[in-house]
Amino acid sequence: MALVRGFLGLAAACRDFCVLVVLVLVVHPHRADGFSRGFFVPSKGVVIPPVAGICTASVIVHGYKCQEHEVTTQDGYILSLQRIPEGRVVRNDAGNKRQPVLIQHGVLVDGMTWFLNPPEQNLPMILADNGFDVWIANTRGTRFSRRHTALDSSIPDFWDWSWDELVSFDIPAIFDFVYGQTGQKIDYVGHSLGTLIALASFSEGKLVYQMKSAALLSPIAYLSHMNTALGVVAARAFVNGEITTIFGLAEFNPKGEPVGNFLKSLCAYPGVDCYDLLSALTGKNCCLNASTIDLFLMNEPQSTSTKNMIHLAQTARDGILAKYNYGRPDYNVMHYGVATPPIYNLSNIPHDLPLFVSYGGQDALSDVGDVMLLLDSFKFHDVDKLSVQFIKDYAHADFIMGVNAKDIVYNQVVAFFKRQYSA
Repeated sequence: MALVRGFLGLAAACRDFCVLVVLVLVVHPHRADGFSRGFFVPSKGVVIPPVAGICTASVIVHGYKCQEHEVTTQDGYILSLQRIPEGRVVRNDAGNKRQPVLIQHGVLVDGMTWFLNPPEQNLPMILADNGFDVWIANTRGTRFSRRHTALDSSIPDFWDWSWDELVSFDIPAIFDFVYGQTGQKIDYVGHSLGTLIALASFSEGKLVYQMKSAALLSPIAYLSHMNTALGVVAARAFVNGEITTIFGLAEFNPKGEPVGNFLKSLCAYPGVDCYDLLSALTGKNCCLNASTIDLFLMNEPQSTSTKNMIHLAQTARDGILAKYNYGRPDYNVMHYGVATPPIYNLSNIPHDLPLFVSYGGQDALSDVGDVMLLLDSFKFHDVDKLSVQFIKDYAHADFIMGVNAKDIVYNQVVAFFKRQYSA
């Protein structure tokens, strides 16, 4: 513990590291006693994820058909992918192919996070009941996507990736698979990191020829305006150091002892109030159900790579959307041929790609100021191809767990997708 407290002193002087911690804690909605609920007290054990897949655990039990698929990326990761081909009530639309929709979760969670509310309130089942062919992605490193053609998840090489690789390998592999199965262009829904990797992909010309339209919920592209309670603890100077040298970890596992002890220590830091971390970090979510939060704590968080968390911290620190910075010009030259990491230029996104952007006035992670910067990137976008929704009372978690998200957000997403049919 003394060692961990020593790291806290370093954190107080390291802006990108503290931002990293903020990003980690975003997905841990608990009060001060939350450390006794299975995630942060290694001596008491951790919650064991269900062995059943998402289809069995969260879809078929509600009367929906569901298929489990596997997709292998070009760099060898084997990803879990679920398909809900139709709603509970099969529509009499023989001869009409159902429009495919791919749903992508954010960081430190997996596809299960979309199913925490009942069928009439969660996005995948709402889309299925509205006639869509729904596909749910699970990022590399999460519980059902921890396999590789040559690497074991217990070795560091398995975790040598950041969200750059999600842009270059995961999303393209999933799009290729869904497109191959359906023969149709794909609608896309992303939340948080799911919006970041989509935007970066679009900017490089990936996916756009297989994409019909995209809905971006609580979008993350710029993080420089992020203002959270724990952000006050953030440091006053920047230390360019690898977080792996602190934790000695390639896998960033919030349920593991090193990360758990570190996060628990943060709550003892002067001025940090951990009574309600969800509000302190993501903003005051208006519309969460206590039982949904309990389900969240039973199923999440999930592992990611430490390198991925560093990359997110760099994104927040630098205020630009760029590839992973290896910390030294010569290392960057080795990887990119230039001394500074290349930028993802969002102005390269095709101006005629239909986009729906929904953001909240209380979201402390996807801050309104940062969303304004993102929208400024779309200033030359075709006016009739960009739809923007601002929800004054919504914060970050409301978009995936809000009890009224169907009425406020999801119905708008469905209407947006259906408008593309006649386009």
